[in-house]
Amino acid sequence: MKLFEYQAKQILESEGAKVPRGIVVSEDEDVEKALTLAGLSPPLVVKAQVLVAGRGKAGGIKLANSIEEAKQIARNMLGSRIKGIVVRKVLVEEAIEHEKEYYVAITIDRAKRGAVVLASSMGGVDIEEVARKYPDKIIRRSIDFTKGLRGFEARAIGKQLGFKGKLLMNFTNLLIAMYKVMRKYDADLVESNPFTVKGDEIILLDARIIIDDNALVRHPELKKVPIRETGEFTEWEVKAREMGLTFVELDGDIGVIGNGAGLTMATMDLVSYYGGRPANFLDIGGGASSELVKKAVKFLLDFPKAKRIFINVFGGITRCDEVAKGIIAALEEARERKPIIVRLVGTNEEEGRSILEKNGIKAFADPVEAVKTVLSS
Repeated sequence: MKLFEYQAKQILESEGAKVPRGIVVSEDEDVEKALTLAGLSPPLVVKAQVLVAGRGKAGGIKLANSIEEAKQIARNMLGSRIKGIVVRKVLVEEAIEHEKEYYVAITIDRAKRGAVVLASSMGGVDIEEVARKYPDKIIRRSIDFTKGLRGFEARAIGKQLGFKGKLLMNFTNLLIAMYKVMRKYDADLVESNPFTVKGDEIILLDARIIIDDNALVRHPELKKVPIRETGEFTEWEVKAREMGLTFVELDGDIGVIGNGAGLTMATMDLVSYYGGRPANFLDIGGGASSELVKKAVKFLLDFPKAKRIFINVFGGITRCDEVAKGIIAALEEARERKPIIVRLVGTNEEEGRSILEKNGIKAFADPVEAVKTVLSS
């Protein structure tokens, strides 16, 4: 689960990190009253709180040289869309004058079964781009989870960034605070891009935290962001998740339904191998009921990218007759008709094929023959 910037900053500040003074304003608040009560001094930065990368380039971060300008920017930003996501909150904070920006993050190194610190003196840009063009500018240090991040390790990273004296001590404290947050909140990522230096202080200009979804039961204080506000899913992926379907949108025109992730992916590969382009991945899982099959087929009949539909079912615990009933029920209720090709083998195979053929749908046993029929339909 991704946290909004303001949430990440609140958590890091609670562990001693320095962040600019600011206030969060939501779309149902009086912007003028909120900013007046906050007592912020210009210049100010107005930041859209959306969970998408590149919001600055998309107009989601703007500088205001007066309170009045900040109010107007905030009003205009609230309710607008950044990369398709509606802005429901903005963070207005004091702009920090600075000359240089840095990057630091702690994330999971799954290969080493531990954490890793990544830091760079080139902050404020895409760190992936820095790693590609200037790999020598990326500092990398592994952390043993059994020992934790120790002071001498944090200081060594600070020295590599060029920090000395009190500034080095403050960076060390920041890094240890970030590691505490990572362990306390079961985070996959704790990041600041960028942070800057003002005198002897380290100030986080931006902050990002991603929590492991599996650990949310331990953090009831963190409210899960509604799926429509995450920015991670397309409109149709959101609809599918709300319906309980496992669906990924792709760029082709052949809708794909399979039972089991492995079979569904193999089906997509087969379609691609013979020159087609899958429009989606849709897994109905093992033991799918006729109701679930109906829901999945109706969904692809409505999905505009899918011009044809290929259903590939290998019935083990999934009953072929249940699949057939679901397909026919979907067609009876559908608003739109599309070519549907079915490959159906396994439990109750004969019953399933009989149901389909009575309704004018041929069920294939050979997946290659079925795919070739899909491509020619």
